[in-house]
Amino acid sequence: MLFLVCKYKNKGGKMRKKFIAGNWKMNKTVDEAKEYASNFKELISEINNIDIVLCAPFTLLPELKNSTQGTNIKLAAQNMYFEDSGAYTGEISPLMIKEFCDYVVVGHSERRKYFNETNSILNKKIKKALVHNIKIIFCCGETLEENESEQTQKVIQKQITEGLSDISKEDLNQMVIAYEPVWAIGTGKTATPELAEDVHSFIRNLISELYDEETSQNLRIIYGGSVKPENIEGLIIKENIDGALPGGASLDPIKFSEIIKKM
Repeated sequence: MLFLVCKYKNKGGKMRKKFIAGNWKMNKTVDEAKEYASNFKELISEINNIDIVLCAPFTLLPELKNSTQGTNIKLAAQNMYFEDSGAYTGEISPLMIKEFCDYVVVGHSERRKYFNETNSILNKKIKKALVHNIKIIFCCGETLEENESEQTQKVIQKQITEGLSDISKEDLNQMVIAYEPVWAIGTGKTATPELAEDVHSFIRNLISELYDEETSQNLRIIYGGSVKPENIEGLIIKENIDGALPGGASLDPIKFSEIIKKM
């Protein structure tokens, strides 16, 4: 296993611990979540070298908190508003999620597309999460049209630069960046390991320019976009890919555990 050990060493010789977050999106009832947790925690009970997170709808977080107590499973909210309280009907504040979650997902492409969340809005969410010591899974990625017109790097640079505006390098230690090509989400299409690695490398170099080399090398960057047991091994061996953000495949505890065991 020496190859894998070397893969996750940064240039300073420090290890980047692998990270995986399963995004359930708008799926599962409380009973379904309870059954899932019962099965899943047994399947991954002996894995302690990977950070494992479930990104669940708000209604499921209390039950999942109870069901995963004492395990190596952490929870993430799928979204969060950038105010603590107020007249924001239908929104959820950081104060409402922090007792259940270690993480919050910010900037998922579906939030950007369907709910018109701009880089400025996402920047406010990141700052508010940090105030409340909630760790962040910050998503970025390009559409099919942007990819085909060779705008990938330009799009991602704008998303990251504006999303991380006024975020310190110390705060960046509380974040994971997820590259999710929009054209590969829920389509069955996956970026080739080589393409994914190229973008991850670009992101790491961009972070080095915005902050410094040490911060860049310590940052975990993960891939999301139709990740499944059949393709995770080709992705995870790449130098700059530190984990994954599967969606559909994470809804099945057996399939999700298979992905984890192959990392």
